[in-house]
Amino acid sequence: MKSNFEKLKDVISELRHPVNGCPWDLKQTHESLLKYLLEESYEFIEAVEEKNPKKMEEEIGDVLMQVLLHAQLGKENDLFDIESVSAVLTEKLIRRHPHVFEHKDTTLSADQVLINWDKIKKEEKAREAGTHTHHRISLSVLNAPPLMAAFKIGKKTNDLKFDWDDYNQVAYKVEEEWQELKEEITPHREMNKAAVFEELGDLLFSIAQLARHLELDPHDALRAANAKFLRRFHSMEDIMKSKGVNLEDMNQEQMDVYWNQAKVDEKAKK
Repeated sequence: MKSNFEKLKDVISELRHPVNGCPWDLKQTHESLLKYLLEESYEFIEAVEEKNPKKMEEEIGDVLMQVLLHAQLGKENDLFDIESVSAVLTEKLIRRHPHVFEHKDTTLSADQVLINWDKIKKEEKAREAGTHTHHRISLSVLNAPPLMAAFKIGKKTNDLKFDWDDYNQVAYKVEEEWQELKEEITPHREMNKAAVFEELGDLLFSIAQLARHLELDPHDALRAANAKFLRRFHSMEDIMKSKGVNLEDMNQEQMDVYWNQAKVDEKAKK
């Protein structure tokens, strides 16, 4: 009897069947599927944060579906499949955990394990490149979501002692970048979108570094801010509904009255 995983692989294969498969699935490529991998990952994160096991089970399944779709595409192009992916991952996990599979060293702390993991990873990348590069920070860090990449870059430069001394210095840098952005968007001058784009990026990067120096995760902080905004917006809509007014019939100033009331109500509940 086939395991549930084997049945799942068969379903993915059928979805990609060139004759009888699903038209949507057949149109997909590695590139077109990338956004769904991110979306499903964030939906799993939401389920974890809600501490909802049933939802976690469903959402991690959706993540697994994306993995299997990519593996199926690789198989169809004779590049790789889920078996080769599993083999490569197994070998890598064993290689990067010598304290478990080789030395049996139970004295290492979690931080020491991370240091060793990073060291082994760097040695592997250098061998793959065929030479030791003089660059201390790999371009692969850019593969992470931008805010996370900025945070990682800062951590790596800190390890190299190329960093601000404390968060006050970074706060001044944030203010400096904000002033430079404001200069580009002042009403009396024609906007240079390329310059604004660059200055906005510099501001976001410096804010990520401020978060790092404050020992806060900017990614988590932004997700919390997004959730807070939606929570207040929904509360504003609830107040409007209770008053029998329609959001679409109001201007910004009128909506602000209900927005401020939603903020007051939220603070009163704390």
